[in-house]
Amino acid sequence: MAADQVRLTARVTGVVQGVGFRYWTARKAGELRLRGSVSNRTDGSVELVAEGPAREVSEFTAWLHSDRAPGRVENVDFTVSDPTGEFDDFRIVG
Repeated sequence: MAADQVRLTARVTGVVQGVGFRYWTARKAGELRLRGSVSNRTDGSVELVAEGPAREVSEFTAWLHSDRAPGRVENVDFTVSDPTGEFDDFRIVG
């Protein structure tokens, strides 16, 4: 794994379920060649993990905060850490 690889763990709140948020998030992650997963939470939020080069993860984080993300994102709580390498691709898991 390259030295510039990072892991983004995020919880997105707002109107993010029932609006295609997971689909478009997976599509954007694919465009950036990130690996990870995205899932709906029972509290109405969406949780995601994305791993890849720091530059692309930063671009992905900026997209999550932008008005280009579907629905109405109110908040993105996130942390960046070392990647685990557990993902082969980016998937919608729940």
